[in-house]
Amino acid sequence: MDLSKYAALFLAESREHLNACNGSLLEWERSPASVEPVDRLFRAIHTIKGMAATMGYTGVATLAHSAENLLDALRHARVTATPAVFQLLFRAVDTLGGAVEGVAAGSEAEADGELIAELDAAASGATSGAAEVQAGVAPEAPTPSEPRSRRASDAPRSRPVQVTIRPGAVMRGARAALVLRRAEGLGVVSGLRPPTAQLERDEFDGRFFFRLQTKAPDAEIAAALGSGGEVDAVQVEEAAAEADGAGQGRQIRVDLRRLDALMKHVGELVVAKNRLTALSGEADEPALIELSERIARLVSAMQTEVLAARMTPVGEVFDRFPRLARDLSRDLGKQIRFDMEGEEIELDRSILDEIGEPLLHLIRNAADHGIELPEQRISAGKSAEGRILLSATRERNTVALRVVDDGRGIDRERILAKARHEGLAGGEVDTLTDDLLVRVLARPGFSTAKSVSGVSGRGVGVDVAMTRVRALGGTLEVRSELGRGSTFLIRVPLTLAIVRALLAEAGGERYAVPLAYVAETVEFDRRAVTSVRDREALVVRDQVIPTVHLRDLVSATSEAKSGRQPTVILEVGERRTALVVDALLGQQDIVVEPFDAPRGMPSFVGGATILADGKPALILDAAALL
Repeated sequence: MDLSKYAALFLAESREHLNACNGSLLEWERSPASVEPVDRLFRAIHTIKGMAATMGYTGVATLAHSAENLLDALRHARVTATPAVFQLLFRAVDTLGGAVEGVAAGSEAEADGELIAELDAAASGATSGAAEVQAGVAPEAPTPSEPRSRRASDAPRSRPVQVTIRPGAVMRGARAALVLRRAEGLGVVSGLRPPTAQLERDEFDGRFFFRLQTKAPDAEIAAALGSGGEVDAVQVEEAAAEADGAGQGRQIRVDLRRLDALMKHVGELVVAKNRLTALSGEADEPALIELSERIARLVSAMQTEVLAARMTPVGEVFDRFPRLARDLSRDLGKQIRFDMEGEEIELDRSILDEIGEPLLHLIRNAADHGIELPEQRISAGKSAEGRILLSATRERNTVALRVVDDGRGIDRERILAKARHEGLAGGEVDTLTDDLLVRVLARPGFSTAKSVSGVSGRGVGVDVAMTRVRALGGTLEVRSELGRGSTFLIRVPLTLAIVRALLAEAGGERYAVPLAYVAETVEFDRRAVTSVRDREALVVRDQVIPTVHLRDLVSATSEAKSGRQPTVILEVGERRTALVVDALLGQQDIVVEPFDAPRGMPSFVGGATILADGKPALILDAAALL
């Protein structure tokens, strides 16, 4: 059986187990007396070893085996868990990760002999048998076992064999292939059910049946086949049940590219559905309208299912950061506790893949600029250990991601002085509001660090985070109190592919406003107009909201069709603005089309879409309008 087809699955499963290894190591390092983390770590390393051996990746399997030996010694208290041992295990996990990525890319390298020697030395240094070998004294040989009894007749005979791979085991098809290879080493295999082709499918439940013609006794067959790894049971008897191939409902892995292609087709269906709805309304044919409504329901149901299939817990990205915080703590000489909340909150996979980098920069900045050294924290009346919290919460149709630290906070006066020096703030600015603060911090190259370190100081962290978040249709906010800490808040939509939008008109052109940021719509009443800091504002239920006239933004020259001026109240977090338009045209599901903005495109344009009549429209960026 060709095992190369399992390379992608091996990579995906190994990455999951390596993430689990880092999590278990971090938990174990915090509580060295705990037993569960080392047991989980041992199982994860053992699984990686088994998968690598099945795939023929000798270097990965050898390294995992040495790490497994050290963990076994630690589990049985033959070795003490010291900081040096933890660091060695972290190195082993990192090296395993590199080796896994290498073999998946087709460039398997030899195992790291130096690291393997260190792991073996650490594992054997505290065991009596190994100590004797190192001293030149061979341990006493084990007593030979009694010879196995054989049948009176040594003639090969055919026996039914049923093998069951352990439930939950990964790469069940590859493990079945390994068992069959072992069986072929004992004799002739025939009557395989299910067939080889079905063993390679995701529906294969791990049970298979074959006949084996061999001289070996039943016990030897069971022992040989059961040693293949992840084998739950081997039955060698006439009454062995034949595998029926029937499987229960289960989850399968799907290549993300297939989901992307499916999402693209659904997007085209949505555009076609909108067009059909518009045409059926114009035709006034009851049969056509009924068919159009049915197709609209089917497309909406399909859209919901595909979007649900793309939703992924943010924990998949969060899980990489505890290890980052641990390494930053060691490198910076600080004591940092890293906590996470809301890992179960789900985001579209395409957004989740892009949000990791902004979070990475914000966490590095929090560790370097936010959290103080232990002696500084103690002198300030704080605990020596600082805290960084990474959390996710659902807010209407958006997800809020927060990076919170209890460090020194942002010195607004120092930031303002630096901004004035670099010409980013005029002399009339006497204080930095939260909005102005994040704009200054996000300027390329802006930094108040006195020196550049390996962690930060080049002035690119907040800039990169802001750029990436805005590209995702999200917002970045900052709140900080000097001496108390800072909070960086990222808001992103649940999905970018298909969104519900409110269609507005200004100057004869149509624009789409994502409903995720629409709080309400009101009429523009000039009697309720006031002024705040020389800027027009609208009073809505005793709340003063700054206004933005879309006609002025787009430099419209044509006259409005009516005297009415509908107003859309946009809300992003705690900030609001009143967008005044010529007309509201209703709501519509829109597909966010790939959009390469030409040079000079205004910042308030966030994308483009095709409307029901086949004509394009620009999508407004709510955050840029605030």
